[in-house]
Amino acid sequence: MNRSTSRVLHFDSVGGASGDMVLAALLDLGVDPNRLNACWRSLDIGSVTIEVQAHAEHGLRGRRVSVIIPQSTSAPPQRTLATIRALIERAGLPERVTRLSLAVFQRLAEAEARVHGTTPDRVHFHEVGAADAIADIVGACWALDALGVGAVSVGPLPFGTGTITMAHGVLPNPPPAVVELLKGFAVTATAEPFELVTPTGAALLATWRSLPEPPPASVLRDVGHGFGHQKLGGRPNLLRALLLETFPPTPETAEDCLVLETQLDDVNPEWVGALIPKLLAAGAYDAFTSSIQMKKQRPGILVTVLCPPSRRDAMLDLLFTETTTFGVRETVTRRTILQRDTVQVRTPYGPVRVQVGTWHGRRITRAPEHEDCARAAEACGVAVRAVYEAALAAVFSAENRSDV
Repeated sequence: MNRSTSRVLHFDSVGGASGDMVLAALLDLGVDPNRLNACWRSLDIGSVTIEVQAHAEHGLRGRRVSVIIPQSTSAPPQRTLATIRALIERAGLPERVTRLSLAVFQRLAEAEARVHGTTPDRVHFHEVGAADAIADIVGACWALDALGVGAVSVGPLPFGTGTITMAHGVLPNPPPAVVELLKGFAVTATAEPFELVTPTGAALLATWRSLPEPPPASVLRDVGHGFGHQKLGGRPNLLRALLLETFPPTPETAEDCLVLETQLDDVNPEWVGALIPKLLAAGAYDAFTSSIQMKKQRPGILVTVLCPPSRRDAMLDLLFTETTTFGVRETVTRRTILQRDTVQVRTPYGPVRVQVGTWHGRRITRAPEHEDCARAAEACGVAVRAVYEAALAAVFSAENRSDV
């Protein structure tokens, strides 16, 4: 990955989100499952291994994982936040994995505390405190770090209907802790009578999410499909993870732009011809005219001005004083431009300046300055085109030699 870029992970959920579905989606993006075993061995939760299977559903392929814990005759321990924190802190995991894992359990504890009217330190985890859930959370945080992901966004999450049975008895679906965790998230109702989003999956996504949506103009690099174990009625039990690459904006890449327009049907065209150079001299990015047909079938002229918002008053002064208009439309828009540099090259006809446009670190546009080409053409008695083409050839040659 280029150092100037960053990775963003966007989750799209069709069938829900659980700890094992999140982990499966990350593994499908290329994380080595064998390395997870070393991660889990550092945790004091017994012998934990992972089983990864290729899985296909509704015409889509991906991964489905099972975290294997040796069978025990005793019930899973009901761990507290302090107990789990101690397990993670003494495991010797990478700093970011430790920080993310602790943040996920902290968020879980806070949600459970709000549901039960207590404090996070007094919460006893039931299902989430089991070894496989700890392995899901820590393993998912480890996989996220292994992918080099710097930010996460999450699309709408589906909710099931009806009731579900948990350690506290029969509860509404989705469970109260999930509702607490996903406050502020976009959700969508389904007719599926299953727990689609689990507390573990909700805690992971709620903790990781740092962006409301994928950044604009991101480049899609890869996709991972993580399947759950529940067979749903009308949709695949699928969580999709899109791995995106973003490029940092350069100071000249994007800026606000003011668009001013006025329609004229009773103006001397010569006045408009004199107006355009004045607008450009006053700081307009561009100013141009278009032929239009106005009311009562009258031919008219549309004057359009593009300028920085800071030059608004100067542009309006010219439009109102130099034309017969009674009104000007204003629109603030966003314009994206290439990063531009000016280089000077030598040609058989003399020096010529060339504008070079760069996009995402690549030089993609080269434009010799017309005034330089025209001046050299007149001095040498050749066509402007000949100077232009010679300047282009010179800049390409210089780039190949890394002279510019």
